[in-house]
Amino acid sequence: MKAQTLKLNRFSFTAQSRALARRVALGLGILAVSAGTAHADGPGRGNTAQFEKNYLVFIVNHHYSALRITELAAGTDPMRDPPVVAPQEGTSATPGFGATPAKASDDEIRSMARMGNREQREEIGRALRMLREWYGIQYQPQLTPDGRRMIAMLEATPAGAQFNQVFLRTFSNHHLSALAPSLHCTVKSDLNHDGLQRYCENIVIVQKNGINDMREMLCKKYSDCGFIPMTGDKRKDYEF
Repeated sequence: MKAQTLKLNRFSFTAQSRALARRVALGLGILAVSAGTAHADGPGRGNTAQFEKNYLVFIVNHHYSALRITELAAGTDPMRDPPVVAPQEGTSATPGFGATPAKASDDEIRSMARMGNREQREEIGRALRMLREWYGIQYQPQLTPDGRRMIAMLEATPAGAQFNQVFLRTFSNHHLSALAPSLHCTVKSDLNHDGLQRYCENIVIVQKNGINDMREMLCKKYSDCGFIPMTGDKRKDYEF
């Protein structure tokens, strides 16, 4: 009887020890996850912090310039038309700019401009949120000098077929200027900032596909099959 009691006590002690060990391990795991989450919501470490701030400001301004570029192609409307897809529908105007009629005459180009406008508005919002939450920066988007130049050129281009071609080339060049910085972001942003890395990877994919869509349009619609986009930086554009 005493032997059985001793065995039961030993079993109970062993079970309790194992349960305690499991609780300790679980607690440590929760602490580790919590610590990782807390860090991921904070600023980047070391040099990654400055890179992230510079990149996020760059992409906000880059996309902000694209809004007016796409508005000139698609035109602006104060509200959506009832149909889900309306070929003549426009975009909403960028703050500081008035309403404008669509200058692109091709429905496919206007559709692409509307889609790009919407995507880049949302990407601006995400970048501003990361700047605010990680670095406490309340940033106001600004037009870049290149953006102002592109906008002025498109404003001066007559509506219709001529505008279609100038827009496709201009917007391709604009897309190209975001590719290299966004690719760098995928290997220079903080390792714990998975959201930013996915954000940058998506921009690389979307901008690349957008450029090739526009090159295809130039070739099929206007027989301009030899066009290649340029950033305007000779060191980058002619390094191969």
